[in-house]
Amino acid sequence: MRMRGLLRKEMKHVLRDPSAILIAFLMPLVLLLVLGFGISFDARHMPVALVADAPEEVVRGLLQAMDASPYLSVQRAASLHDAQAALTTGQVRGIVVVREDFAQHLAHSTDWPATVALDVNGTDPNTARILEGYISGALQVWLSGQQQEKRLTASGGIDLQVRDWFNPELRSADAIVPGVIAMVMTMAGTLLTAGGVSREWEHGTMESMLASPARLGELILARLGCNFVLGIGSMLVSLLLAVFLFGVPFRGGLLALAVAVSLFLVFALGWGLFISTLARNQFVASQMAFLTTMMPALMLSGMVFDIAAMPAWLRVITYVVPARYLVAILQTLFLAGDVWAVILPNLAALAAAAILAVVGTVLVTRRRLD
Repeated sequence: MRMRGLLRKEMKHVLRDPSAILIAFLMPLVLLLVLGFGISFDARHMPVALVADAPEEVVRGLLQAMDASPYLSVQRAASLHDAQAALTTGQVRGIVVVREDFAQHLAHSTDWPATVALDVNGTDPNTARILEGYISGALQVWLSGQQQEKRLTASGGIDLQVRDWFNPELRSADAIVPGVIAMVMTMAGTLLTAGGVSREWEHGTMESMLASPARLGELILARLGCNFVLGIGSMLVSLLLAVFLFGVPFRGGLLALAVAVSLFLVFALGWGLFISTLARNQFVASQMAFLTTMMPALMLSGMVFDIAAMPAWLRVITYVVPARYLVAILQTLFLAGDVWAVILPNLAALAAAAILAVVGTVLVTRRRLD
């Protein structure tokens, strides 16, 4: 009877509180739209200047090969000085220099290899490496065509054939959107409880709850249960947006997804209760929730930055960020499927985080006002 009364009270509280509905359903929409479309590592139509003194036939072939790539936008420069000026001002991202003797060396590649110079704007190292790969690929395609057409002798080397698993098109959205969902769940779960409970402390209604016959565990369970339903609704909104709006494939099972999200929601809701119990102030609780959940979820979960590329000491810190484990599970379920060798260890870590959050909340919550 007490639990039914507490659940009814929490449900009415949510329905009368528009902020909870906004957090559960509007925030996922906004975050997914902004981050899903805003964060992208897909570099398309990068401007490149071509400086060529080679015969016109060779230059025309190189231009066609690079223009055929959707990632490059090639424009011919009158001189190397003009190309360098365009690179300095940011009008182009790179310069391809083809010398006058390029065709001669190409015809006698076994004696003296033909070379092409590439100058790249390195202010953004990631974009510079991507551009280098795109131009190298375009030149390799052109060279293969020349060898087949003119039966030139290949200079040797390795014929590397690349096949990208799980994300064949190398779309940034396929890798980032599952991580954004993890961040949405982090923020939604934590703010739902941190903001609501701290507001009750400010308004004094928590005093009535502590003075009621309900046990402490029943109060915590009712708060977690009601907001858990809102968190599941937030997850469903995020899942539908990811699949139908962003076109991210979902290759895993719904059971594994439900278990992972449920464990993470218990952690996030419990952590929100823990914060609100300590802060008892809505503004302070919101700031603590942002600093302890959203920032680590964005920077240390592997959503944007590869954990393997981080320094060793920072990789150790990522193990205490629960969003790391949810990101790994979501990326696996969306892109690879039910790979249990990846899912099960991360589920165990989420279960441990959920238990610690709930136990910590129980330990710091007292039926006293001091």
